Parts: sequence; C-alpha cells; structure tokens
Amino acid sequence: MSGSIVRAETSIEIGNHTTGSFLGMTVNLDTVWTTLISGAIVVGLGFWMRAKVSSGVPSKIQLFWEGIVNEVTTQVEANLGRVNPFVVPLAVALFLFILISNWLELIPSGEHPKLLPAPTSDINTTLSLAMLVIVGVWVYGIREKGVKNYFKHFVQPYPILLPLNILEEIAKPFTLALRLFGNIFAGGILIALIGLLPVYALWAPSVIWKLFDMFIGGIQAFIFALLTVLYFGAAGAHDESPDEDHAASADAERRESQPELAH
Repeated sequence: MSGSIVRAETSIEIGNHTTGSFLGMTVNLDTVWTTLISGAIVVGLGFWMRAKVSSGVPSKIQLFWEGIVNEVTTQVEANLGRVNPFVVPLAVALFLFILISNWLELIPSGEHPKLLPAPTSDINTTLSLAMLVIVGVWVYGIREKGVKNYFKHFVQPYPILLPLNILEEIAKPFTLALRLFGNIFAGGILIALIGLLPVYALWAPSVIWKLFDMFIGGIQAFIFALLTVLYFGAAGAHDESPDEDHAASADAERRESQPELAH
C-alpha cells in the first residue's frame, strides 16, 4: 500500500510546463498557446453572435451572450448605480475568458505535461489578469473622483489607518490572483490523482469530478468578474460631503413641514 502511494506521488509533477526562452527569460509555452486559444474562442464567439443577431427569434448563441451581459449589467447597476460603458465589457470578457480557460483542463490532452493545461492554473496568468483589473480600478477611480479625492480615501475614516489602507490596496491583486490560481491548480492536481486509479475504477470518479470541476470553473470565473465589478464600484463611489448632508436634511425638513403649512 505504501509503495503504491509513493509511486503515485512521484508520478505527478507539480507545475510542470513546456518551456522556451525569450530575451533571456523562461516562458511557459503551454500557458502562452492555451491563453491564445481561450482568447480566440472568446473573440470567435463574439463574431459568431454578431453574425447571428436578428430582430426576430434570437439564436442560441445570442441568448447565451445576452444572458451573460444581462447578469453582468445587473451586478454593475447594483454596485455603480448605472451601466458604465467600460466596466460591463471588461467584466463580460473576463468572465468568458476565465471560464473557457478553466474548462480547457477538462479536455484530454496527454500527460506530463498536458498539451492543454488551464492557463489559469499558472500564477503568471492569474496575476496578470489581477493587475489588469487593479490598474483599471485605479485609473477609473482617479477619473471619477480626481487625484486628490481618490487618494483621500486612504486616510479615511482616520489618518492613522493610512498604512493599513495602503497594505489592503497592495494585497488586492495578490488575493484576486491567488484565489483563482489556487482553485484551478488544485483541480488539476485532483484530476491527475484520479488518472492514477485502475482503469476499471477510473470512469466513475473521473466523470463525477470533471462535472464538479466544470461547476467550480464557472463559479471562479463568476467570482472574479463579480469582484472586478465590486472593485470598480468602490473606486467610483462618491462620498457625500457634510454640506451635501446638511442640504439633504434641510430639504427633508421642508417637505415634512409643507402639509402643516397647507392647513
């Protein structure tokens, strides 16, 4: 029994990639081509939907896109108060790209290394996506509030919290990246472990886990897109000043006194 466990552990290679060299840097080639494949599928689905759009009965691909866009738009409106022309396309694109990237791991493509590993199981991909989101959040927040008002939130509610607020902002891209990377990477390891089972016992756990992995891949894509929307919503939120609060209170008092004056 112990011998089989040792063989199972030694036959699984963690983080094994097909690599190449570019400008003196080591590049994970399998991550590059699976990222290109995922991006091409997203773009292809977009062009396919554009060709199938009609004013009559919508096609299945149109219903697919409209369902995703409507859900993301609802989340954006709930957090931003209006449909932002930048956030909606970004969140939809991220959701579809991450979903397809996560599901690539389910396609049989050999072992050690796989030809089609999920690019989201590579920390380089998830960290790049997270930095894309966070830099976009910073730019959006500065454009909405101005430089002074945006950076003022680092000393709110108390100036003494400045170091903690800065640390929280620095940690955001890492937590966003590691959450996605950890879940997809762990799924790849479990698929590899299931592959070590005998052939007669392989089909049941393999089917069950792949269905579960599809569900986890969808949930992780949704969480990443939702957090993107929430980050943009927090960056663009306008805090009411004391003058605005006073004016709102005075207006409310006037409305309450109007019925009494009428009598």
